[in-house]
Amino acid sequence: MPEGERPACIVFDEGRILAVRDFSDAPPHVALIDAADRFVLPGLIDPHVHINEPGRTEWEGFYTATRAASAGGYTCVVDMPLNCIPSTTTVAALEEKRRAARGQAHVDYAFWGGVVPGNAAELEPLARAGVRGFKCFLVPPGTDEFSMVSEADLRLAMPIIARTGLPLLVHAEDPLVVEKAQAMTGSRDPRAYGHYMQSRPAEAEIEAIRLLISLSREYRTRVHIVHLSAAGAVPMLRAARAEGLPITVETCPHYLFFDAESVPAGATEYKCAPPIRTAANRALLWEALGDRTIDLVATDHSPCPPALKNRDTGNFFTAWGGIASLSVALSAVWTEAKSRGFTVNDVARWMSEVPARLTGIGNRKGRIAPGYDADFIVFDPEAEFRVTPEMPYFRHPLSPYVGRKLTGRVEKTIVRGNLTGEAAGREYGIE
Repeated sequence: MPEGERPACIVFDEGRILAVRDFSDAPPHVALIDAADRFVLPGLIDPHVHINEPGRTEWEGFYTATRAASAGGYTCVVDMPLNCIPSTTTVAALEEKRRAARGQAHVDYAFWGGVVPGNAAELEPLARAGVRGFKCFLVPPGTDEFSMVSEADLRLAMPIIARTGLPLLVHAEDPLVVEKAQAMTGSRDPRAYGHYMQSRPAEAEIEAIRLLISLSREYRTRVHIVHLSAAGAVPMLRAARAEGLPITVETCPHYLFFDAESVPAGATEYKCAPPIRTAANRALLWEALGDRTIDLVATDHSPCPPALKNRDTGNFFTAWGGIASLSVALSAVWTEAKSRGFTVNDVARWMSEVPARLTGIGNRKGRIAPGYDADFIVFDPEAEFRVTPEMPYFRHPLSPYVGRKLTGRVEKTIVRGNLTGEAAGREYGIE
């Protein structure tokens, strides 16, 4: 709740919260959902999910992704514009996405548009059509349908995006730094995780973020750095925020939970880009969350068919980069956060309130307050469990979390006043 943690009775009807009252003031003769001694948190918002439908539904689709989201306490997810075919870089492609999603989702959803070379004229029409913002890559994203952008492309797009008031989400790695590092590591052991990590060095993130800070200063475009893994970029981001630049930052559960020293040889389920870095780096990311330089935690849920992970060869360089985590992300974050002295209020801010603001739905979701959607989760912060292959709910149960012992379990997920379990989700603000 906005005022923090307290015992309360939440009154809701027709999908909206009417009041938050003391137990003694609960209305008579109404159906009750008793959370007992559990926490009731606002439904989580994930602004970074690769659903891949249409076109690559065998990787992940709306039904399976939102089923996993519901199991993990998410009541709204925002789909990334790539890995699907066609990519969401035109209004026509956005409409294909909407047709693919309709009637399949267990939770609410929304869409990001994409920025690619040559689609500057599509950006304002996409904004009018309802995308929540735009995503681009400064390095090759791994699929043929979505191209990386150059500084020149950004200079065309950013003034347009600034006019819309929407954020520009950026995969921030400098391509020249990555290219140089990959040339130096190309002949090394492909099963050694350390060699893969060296091929995507922290300097690539730092240099890309330096450019984005400069462009944000020039164009006053809202810039959001996705999946920050390099803690070395934190000081310049802190300074940019102090300057008043409109820059926000996310990191991901896997950067907060895992460390490079613990990744086994050939364990390609850990591969993502940017990579999981050292334990010392992880500690600095937690510090940046604590002082609010990092604003939020998003999953970057990016599954693929198991064959693309190259588990047979353990080749980190050729395996698909992406980690699946929607159904266990809250538990993974809470397991680490609790041990570091953070509270459930902190987690709710990182995974609900701030993501709702980023995506422009903070007037309806992300808080337990009158007028907001009746989106809640019932969460047992003390429950311990081990992740099994049967638990993830997303399409392919290949994840580095399988086998891990986690603390904190989602017991119920309620979307607009309804227990999830049927495909009743809808696009935020459209349907």
